Amino acid sequence: MKKLKLFFVINSLTAGGAERVVTNLANYFNQEGFPVTMVCLNYKAPVYRVDQGVKLVYLTNRANKDHLFYRFWFAMLTFFKLLRLLMKEKPGCVISFMTSANLWAGLTCSLTGTPFIVSERTTPDNTINKFNFALKWIYSLIYSKSKAIVIPAKAMEDCLKKNKSFQKLNNFYLIKNYVNVFQLPGLEQVHYKKFILGVGRLSYEKGFDQLIEAYSKIHTPEIDLVIAGDGDDRDLLLEKIRSLGLSNQVQLIGAKENLQDYYQQAELFVLPSRNEGYPNALIEAMSMGCPSIAMDCEFGPAEIIENRKNGILVEDKNINMLAASMSEVLNDAVFKNRLSKGGKLIGKTNSQQAITSKWQDLILS
Repeated sequence: MKKLKLFFVINSLTAGGAERVVTNLANYFNQEGFPVTMVCLNYKAPVYRVDQGVKLVYLTNRANKDHLFYRFWFAMLTFFKLLRLLMKEKPGCVISFMTSANLWAGLTCSLTGTPFIVSERTTPDNTINKFNFALKWIYSLIYSKSKAIVIPAKAMEDCLKKNKSFQKLNNFYLIKNYVNVFQLPGLEQVHYKKFILGVGRLSYEKGFDQLIEAYSKIHTPEIDLVIAGDGDDRDLLLEKIRSLGLSNQVQLIGAKENLQDYYQQAELFVLPSRNEGYPNALIEAMSMGCPSIAMDCEFGPAEIIENRKNGILVEDKNINMLAASMSEVLNDAVFKNRLSKGGKLIGKTNSQQAITSKWQDLILS
């Protein structure tokens, strides 16, 4: 039986939660025998491993040209190249991730009669909810024609429905992220001291400035703070570290391929984000038995953590409460062990098999 040709569309394949999810899905369906193409609106070298059988197509190489003329030119180039690609390849279903990719995929699929699924991955307050009335209406019209609007956290639906044009949409579909399947942790020590771990892109919304400030309040020179990830805010964070006199205790170590070793060896994991879609790093840390604390930001942490059972939820932006929670876990071995055991259970509820089967059922429906 001939299998459905699938297109996965995303802005680019840089480091990020959505990029990891779409790469994992493309690899999974490729391994299941589906012809899979990943379409990137803009060229950037893939951060995550793409299987050899997955076809990669880049529509543009925009670089950093933000002049109005160039933005219009690249928009038209993206639209017509994607339209031509759909007409030529005739995929059975197109699955797009992130707001701008959803627009181009939705428009071109509507014109070609191609079934499509859109997926929002970050808080709509930073994307669609900021648009003008006309653009919101266009998005709601496109999303209404999709097979489903996939969201990783239920609260994202309520956030989108703050817009009148989205209130009548009834094709929302909840699929959480699955826990990344890591290699077995190594035996080599990754840091010469005990450490608290943060993982993610170094950007304002990830809130690492809040974590550094909270760490400065707990006064534990025997335990370092290690933050894994790259991003535009690296210099700002380094300046904050210097200003707090923490240069010998806080390390920004860049992106790491052996995160499993860091999760395994950390005293605790902290997610200090100002907003999320569904935090992959949090479920990874929990599944590895790393006691975890998260800011109760929009969206995801409150749908992952049952407070004080499998982790700790801290009031959003409450740095003093974050510091107090970190101290509590570090100083209470029994509580720390309980959080570790409770967190590991997410490896079952968010297993690769459970989550990919939901995607497969939706795509093939």
